Amino acid sequence: MVDTNGNPPVGFYFLVNFLVGGILPNPLDIRFQKVSGISSEIETTDIREGGENIFRHRLPNHVTYNNLILERGMVVGSILNLEFNVAMSTMKFSPSNVLVILLNEDSLPIAGWLFQRAYPVKWSISDLDANNNAVVIDTMELAYARFQNLRI
Repeated sequence: MVDTNGNPPVGFYFLVNFLVGGILPNPLDIRFQKVSGISSEIETTDIREGGENIFRHRLPNHVTYNNLILERGMVVGSILNLEFNVAMSTMKFSPSNVLVILLNEDSLPIAGWLFQRAYPVKWSISDLDANNNAVVIDTMELAYARFQNLRI
C-alpha cells in the first residue's frame, strides 16, 4: 500500500481498540506507543522421499501466531489495567477482540488487523529507577485464537 505520493505508509500513527460487548473503548485505553508481534507462520512437516535422502516434501500443518505485545505509558485508573489485574489475580478471562488500525496523516484508516478472542498472558511494568528520568511503561502481552488482515 502506498499513499498518493507513492510512499509506503509510516508505522507511527495507529489506534488499538479493545472490542468488548459492543461498548465503546475508554479513550485512555486506545493509545499505545508500540505494537509488536503481528505475525503468523505456517508450521510444516518434512516427509522424506523413499530411498532418496536428498529429496524432501514440506507439507503444511497449521498456522501459529506470536503473542500481540502492546506498550504504553502507565495509565492510572485504566479500565484495561483493572481487567488485566482480574485475569492475573483470579485466572478468570474475558476474551475480547482487539482491533489495530494504521492511520494516514489525515487520521483515516489505511490498514487494520483484527485479533480474535484475545486474552492476557503477561503484564509487566518497566523498572522504577531513581537515577533515570523516564516514563513508566506498561507492557501487555495477549494470546489470541487468530488474526485477520482487514481490507480498508
